[in-house]
Amino acid sequence: MKNRAHVFLLALLSALALSACGGGGGAPGTSTTPMTNMGQLRVGLTDAPACGFDAVNVTVAKVRVHQSANASDTDAGWTDITLNPARKINLLKLTNGALEDLGSTPLAVGHYSQLRLVVAANSSATPLANSVVPTGGSEVALDTPSAVQSGIKLIHEFDVAANSLVDLTLDFDACKSVLTRGNGNYQLKPTVSVIPTIVSGAITGYIDPQLAASHPVITAQINGAVVKATVPDASSGAFSLSPLVQSSAAGQYTVVVTADNSATAVITGVPVTAKQDTALSSSGAPIKLAASAMNSVAGTLLPIAAEGSVKANQTVAAGVTVAIKSVNADLATGAYALSLPIGAPSLAAYGSLPLAFTTQATAAGKYGIDASASGFATQQVQVDVSTAGATQNFVLK
Repeated sequence: MKNRAHVFLLALLSALALSACGGGGGAPGTSTTPMTNMGQLRVGLTDAPACGFDAVNVTVAKVRVHQSANASDTDAGWTDITLNPARKINLLKLTNGALEDLGSTPLAVGHYSQLRLVVAANSSATPLANSVVPTGGSEVALDTPSAVQSGIKLIHEFDVAANSLVDLTLDFDACKSVLTRGNGNYQLKPTVSVIPTIVSGAITGYIDPQLAASHPVITAQINGAVVKATVPDASSGAFSLSPLVQSSAAGQYTVVVTADNSATAVITGVPVTAKQDTALSSSGAPIKLAASAMNSVAGTLLPIAAEGSVKANQTVAAGVTVAIKSVNADLATGAYALSLPIGAPSLAAYGSLPLAFTTQATAAGKYGIDASASGFATQQVQVDVSTAGATQNFVLK
């Protein structure tokens, strides 16, 4: 499978080389610093899969960078990559390594401490600039708080050297970023991470195409935290988790495959090498999931104003705990619900293909349920849904 992120980077390096030789040219920036003291910044956008939506649209107006972490919106010194006109992007089309090119700009050599993604506001002229389409439903507006419109602050500092390229991918997690407000209303609370493309690679493979109707999701995790997620191609089952930062010996990835009415599959010790693909399976021998009934864990997460989320973790073997599903609590009621497999997960260690999976019978139906919100202590309870669903309410403090 060809990794589009890698093609994106190679084209970029070629363009920069032409510019350095006096030919070609980049997008205009705001600085007048001589080109001998300049580098180049280019930004792309990608996404993790969303929960319960046919489309999640955001209208991107610009990307802003500044050398000061404390600069306000109106301070001097900002360099902007402006999209003219602002571009409405369906995040759900940006999976399996697909990237939306947001543009590039020359940047003065130095250290940059502030990076912002600016989303245009819904208005009378463009009431659906930011919107969602619930599964099987119609397009409705996605409310954007004023703080979002002034720019989503992204945590990533970087250095620009003379005649060099800084190539960044903004990973916009639509699943975590859309909050339900009841009565068919939705609010954007952006979760966006920044990945340096030049030190990234991909994890690729195939899952059984017969799982396509069961909403399969493949995630790459480190220590139980989801780093990247995607959905496979509906016809072939092909998937690509990209971009992923090159792994270290202590930071190799665990890949988790989930689907409705299916037991979970987990692969440990998956390495990632910059500008290369790590394959987990082939089209002739795709990853398959055992059939499983599902039971739910549901309840409320309070206080509602906390805008919290609930995550189900599963310890599949000693020292191997992974995230299975997560959901945002409803902003109107605090309600949440997670549908989880009762069947035993299967486990494989990365190695030669095809991977050898073993059933982890003692983990069947057992989960840790985490409730969390910014500024509150995380709460966790253990549940067993082997024979029935569970009701679990949380009050964060």
